[in-house]
Amino acid sequence: MKDSDRSKWDFGRFYQTLNYFEIVPVISWVQKLFPKPKHKQVQPNGGEQMVVLVAGATGGVGKRVVQRLQAQGYQVRSLVRDLEQARAILGNSTDLVVADITKPETLTSLVMGNIQAVICCTAVRVQPVSGDTPNREKYYQGVKFYQPEIVGDTPENVEYKGVKNLVEAASKYLPKSNDKLIFDFTNPSIEVRDIWGALDDVVMGGVSESNIRLISDGALFAGNVSTANSGGFASIRTKNFSPNLDLSNYEGIDLRVKGDGKRYKFFVRAESKWDGIGYSYSFDTVPNIWITVRIPFADLIPVFRAKTVKDCPPVDTSNICSFQLMLSKFEYDGELNPRFSPGNFNLQIESIKAYGANLPQFVLVSSAGVTRPNRPGINLDEEPPAVRLNDQLGGILTWKLKGEDSLRASRIPYTIIRPCALTEEPGGNELIVEQGDNIRGRISREDVAELCVAALQQSKACNVTLEVKEGEKKVTNIDWQGLFAQLQLS
Repeated sequence: MKDSDRSKWDFGRFYQTLNYFEIVPVISWVQKLFPKPKHKQVQPNGGEQMVVLVAGATGGVGKRVVQRLQAQGYQVRSLVRDLEQARAILGNSTDLVVADITKPETLTSLVMGNIQAVICCTAVRVQPVSGDTPNREKYYQGVKFYQPEIVGDTPENVEYKGVKNLVEAASKYLPKSNDKLIFDFTNPSIEVRDIWGALDDVVMGGVSESNIRLISDGALFAGNVSTANSGGFASIRTKNFSPNLDLSNYEGIDLRVKGDGKRYKFFVRAESKWDGIGYSYSFDTVPNIWITVRIPFADLIPVFRAKTVKDCPPVDTSNICSFQLMLSKFEYDGELNPRFSPGNFNLQIESIKAYGANLPQFVLVSSAGVTRPNRPGINLDEEPPAVRLNDQLGGILTWKLKGEDSLRASRIPYTIIRPCALTEEPGGNELIVEQGDNIRGRISREDVAELCVAALQQSKACNVTLEVKEGEKKVTNIDWQGLFAQLQLS
């Protein structure tokens, strides 16, 4: 092609593209002219937080659960009975809602609406009989005490009826799908408007031009694609997410789109560098018809500039850095896109979701020993006080077990955690988990809270019941996936 036949290249748009994506050009003179701007934090949907309802939020385990959820970026809604007391314990950083699980009429939409998960840490109050032990610290450290008593409401009302009420209310409000909504273009946050930008063949000398803009029922990726100057692609891409997305518990991506009959590509990137490997999936659209495009992670093709990369590992779904949508004249390895034609195009996007997760939506803190009262062959002398004194304590373990059963029967994806004797120790020990309800020992409330929050993030924790105690070793990190993978469904 003669220089006179070439279309005029727009250097200004080239620079604007690099500037938008905060890329430092490799050419030194461009670096001097256009220094890299300061990095901004970017999150899908403006970092929209998952709403977790914590029942029993002012208790020893519950208040620690609230703290850990907040530290990990969740939006916490704390269900409490006494507002002033709760504020004194939890501070002003959590959303407090007043309700009583023993009174189902209080579990209204104001309490339960828009929740994505529940962690239930409620329990009857058990304490040593007044005057029984001069050093009550022994009780709180899980050490044997002599005469416990129930204070306040009965185990039947709290451990069974209350839990059942909460389960039934949650079943009406929890989402029916565990899909993760990453981008909702029908209701975008302000931040979403700044995440997506045009990335066209101008970066290669071409003249194609596109943009993304919000319309009444989604976002519109549209423009004009040209093969002039050996170009032929237009795309929109996100800035690098901060923090990166962890989609390791999901199977793939669902796109809800309405197109023009052309074939497009969707890219997932697991490295933050500008011109690295992208994992691509091609999909066809139907003119003016909404469709859901299901993109399994297993079907993504590793490519570098439209050429497949051999012997490349699968995409690291725990470290997703960015997304990209593209219309290109090329398929892969020099093959042409069979539905490509130059000129105007449009692709409307309603949402981008991760699908296939089977994550727990209801975590219930119960107790080790719930199946042991009246179990044949049990040596009561070796059992903790709650087992030995189950009848004297109003059948506390019996009712806890019935509360568990109400959750199992609900069809809500769940994790039931049965801790051994709870202590106020700082925690940080290895965790020993078993099933079958034979374990004995003790465990810090700190570690139980950590386990509750971890369960929400692990597909292997779904629909399992486990007993847990602390080991002797101190640990800095726990392999949560490995811990839950050893468990059987219950």
